[in-house]
Amino acid sequence: MEQQEAMAFHETMETHEILNFKTICLVRSKLMQGICFDNDLKNLMQKDVEQSSRAIKELKELYTKARTTLQ
Repeated sequence: MEQQEAMAFHETMETHEILNFKTICLVRSKLMQGICFDNDLKNLMQKDVEQSSRAIKELKELYTKARTTLQ
Protein backbone atom coordinates (compact mmCIF):
# COMPACT_ATOMS: atom_id res chain seq x y z
CA MET A 1 0.00 0.00 0.00
CA GLU A 2 1.43 3.35 -1.04
CA GLN A 3 1.72 6.14 1.47
CA GLN A 4 0.84 9.57 0.10
CA GLU A 5 3.30 12.28 0.95
CA ALA A 6 2.21 15.79 1.74
CA MET A 7 3.01 18.49 -0.75
CA ALA A 8 5.90 20.81 -0.03
CA PHE A 9 5.08 24.35 1.08
CA HIS A 10 5.87 25.86 -2.33
CA GLU A 11 3.67 23.25 -4.03
CA THR A 12 0.84 24.08 -1.64
CA MET A 13 1.19 27.77 -2.42
CA GLU A 14 1.32 27.20 -6.18
CA THR A 15 -1.73 24.93 -6.04
CA HIS A 16 -3.57 27.62 -4.08
CA GLU A 17 -2.65 30.25 -6.68
CA ILE A 18 -3.82 28.05 -9.56
CA LEU A 19 -7.06 27.28 -7.72
CA ASN A 20 -7.69 31.02 -7.23
CA PHE A 21 -6.94 31.71 -10.90
CA LYS A 22 -9.31 28.99 -12.14
CA THR A 23 -12.03 30.23 -9.78
CA ILE A 24 -11.68 33.76 -11.17
CA CYS A 25 -11.83 32.38 -14.73
CA LEU A 26 -15.01 30.49 -13.88
CA VAL A 27 -16.72 33.51 -12.34
CA ARG A 28 -15.70 35.80 -15.20
CA SER A 29 -17.00 33.42 -17.86
CA LYS A 30 -20.29 32.91 -16.02
CA LEU A 31 -20.81 36.67 -15.67
CA MET A 32 -19.85 37.43 -19.26
CA GLN A 33 -22.37 34.89 -20.57
CA GLY A 34 -25.15 37.08 -19.21
CA ILE A 35 -24.14 40.13 -21.23
CA CYS A 36 -23.01 38.36 -24.41
CA PHE A 37 -25.34 38.23 -27.41
CA ASP A 38 -23.15 36.18 -29.78
CA ASN A 39 -24.15 32.51 -29.53
CA ASP A 40 -20.75 31.22 -30.68
CA LEU A 41 -19.01 33.24 -28.00
CA LYS A 42 -21.56 32.10 -25.41
CA ASN A 43 -20.84 28.49 -26.34
CA LEU A 44 -17.09 29.05 -25.94
CA MET A 45 -17.66 30.62 -22.55
CA GLN A 46 -19.87 27.70 -21.51
CA LYS A 47 -17.11 25.30 -22.54
CA ASP A 48 -14.66 27.34 -20.43
CA VAL A 49 -17.06 27.15 -17.47
CA GLU A 50 -17.23 23.37 -17.77
CA GLN A 51 -13.45 23.00 -18.10
CA SER A 52 -12.79 25.36 -15.21
CA SER A 53 -15.26 23.45 -13.04
CA ARG A 54 -13.45 20.18 -13.76
CA ALA A 55 -10.07 21.78 -13.09
CA ILE A 56 -11.28 23.21 -9.77
CA LYS A 57 -12.58 19.81 -8.72
CA GLU A 58 -9.23 18.18 -9.54
CA LEU A 59 -7.28 20.92 -7.76
CA LYS A 60 -9.45 20.55 -4.66
CA GLU A 61 -8.64 16.84 -4.57
CA LEU A 62 -4.96 17.62 -4.95
CA TYR A 63 -5.19 20.30 -2.28
CA THR A 64 -6.11 17.67 0.33
CA LYS A 65 -2.40 16.78 0.37
CA ALA A 66 -1.54 20.38 1.20
CA ARG A 67 0.91 20.99 3.96
CA THR A 68 -0.01 23.87 6.21
CA THR A 69 2.09 23.30 9.33
CA LEU A 70 5.70 22.38 10.09
CA GLN A 71 5.20 18.75 11.02
